[in-house]
Amino acid sequence: MSRFSHAWRALRHRNFQLYFFGQGISLLGNWMTNLATSWLVYRTTHSVLLLGVVSFSGQIVAFALCPFAGVWVERLDRRKLLLGTQSAAAVQSLALAALTLAGRITFPEIVALMIFQGLINALDMPGRQSFLVQMVDDRADLPNAIAISSSMVNAARLIGPAIAGLVIAAVGEGWCYAIDGVSYFAVIASLLLMRIHATPALRHKATMLEQMREGWDYVVTFRPIRTILMLFALLAMMGYSYTVLLPVFAAQIFHGNATTLGWLSGAAGLGALTSALSLAVRKSVVGLTRNLQIASAILGTALIGVGLSHALWLSLILMVFVGFGIMQCASGANTIIQSLVTETMRARVMSFYTMAFFGAAPFGSLMAGALAHRIGAPHTVFVTGGFCLAGCLAFTLDLPRVDAAIEPIYREQGLLPAEDKLLPS
Repeated sequence: MSRFSHAWRALRHRNFQLYFFGQGISLLGNWMTNLATSWLVYRTTHSVLLLGVVSFSGQIVAFALCPFAGVWVERLDRRKLLLGTQSAAAVQSLALAALTLAGRITFPEIVALMIFQGLINALDMPGRQSFLVQMVDDRADLPNAIAISSSMVNAARLIGPAIAGLVIAAVGEGWCYAIDGVSYFAVIASLLLMRIHATPALRHKATMLEQMREGWDYVVTFRPIRTILMLFALLAMMGYSYTVLLPVFAAQIFHGNATTLGWLSGAAGLGALTSALSLAVRKSVVGLTRNLQIASAILGTALIGVGLSHALWLSLILMVFVGFGIMQCASGANTIIQSLVTETMRARVMSFYTMAFFGAAPFGSLMAGALAHRIGAPHTVFVTGGFCLAGCLAFTLDLPRVDAAIEPIYREQGLLPAEDKLLPS
């Protein structure tokens, strides 16, 4: 086990330990809510288009606010910010629970509550990403903290939907929302127990719009971050859109129920967890750009396979590779960007990372729902897989220039010896 002791090195920091346990409990509830909402909408409307609308409604709000959120986060105490966002998210989930258990939930109410969750996410995600630096005292452990955080998300993604499928079958969707609402108290408690040596909130002479422009200029003129964010945005739009169609596969293609949906989602979670753990055992961020190249190819190929498959056992295997590919790209991109970005730009750049997901994913969900309405879910997933492969090709062509720009930064940080190169000659 000592061989892999470095895989958990971020957990030697007390604050990160608290975050790990609190957030881990909360994430189980989050994934239960995600599956419960998909199943509730499909069960009550039987519309793949409306599945896309629900996903779009929450994510588009976060997308619109993310550029502002990055600047706001820099001006706020991040622990207090997260206490506020987690408390608001608990209220949102408990409201969903109350309406669903009372039998009064309607489609407009689901959309309204998803929009409210989008408002919360716009501040919570960049705040949480940039807060990792304050939870981990040794900057060298930051990539490991990111990998462990991804492992948490995907362990929950593996277990949460499976539990949700059983809960829905036994007592209905409302109890999934209730469990989620209560689970937020774990992460709130962990934040309150932390001993944070908070850096003073930055005071800027520049206006908010000027700071947003500075952040944008930094992203678009620095080739590695620009290229990685473009790849991630494409994969978020095309590669992640399969999630909105899983209820259709479960009900129509495999003639199953919420338990079948839980198996499909859980298979993707297994792949994503494996991916996150593979990142955790890495000793260095060096070489992760090649991982992005390989992972995007795996994702595209696996999605094409899912589109062609009509056997549940085969689709479950392919979903493992889908989950592996999307998580390797998401966590790998996060880790590389955080290793490159300057501290004064961290929150703003991470808001663009969040924006890459929340900007692309809602349009991908809406597109997937509309396209599936016309050509069917399997053909839609096949098409999105093809776009992921095209993104992989474009990234591969630009990879030598990306690595050439990264090399001097890694050398300065002591991550890359003078005689080594990121890509072989």
